[in-house]
Amino acid sequence: MAKTDDVVDGAAEAAPVESPLGYEQARDELIDVVRRLEVGGTTLEESLALWERGEELAKVCRRWLDGARARLDAALAEGSAADEAAEQE
Repeated sequence: MAKTDDVVDGAAEAAPVESPLGYEQARDELIDVVRRLEVGGTTLEESLALWERGEELAKVCRRWLDGARARLDAALAEGSAADEAAEQE
């Protein structure tokens, strides 16, 4: 199976993200993939591989953002519960 840094003729192979990527790393690689697609000059096969890699990276970013949102919601809920408890005292 391809690793995340494998390259075929300048295009990243479409491969699931094997190692846990941080949000910033996935975002930066996704930005690079988008730029490469926008510039063009790649074969259809290379473009498809880039697109698929971009989809995988977008999923990684979405999971990080969903996790961050859940943590914020939990913190806000705890804060609201603590405020309500303090008001009742």
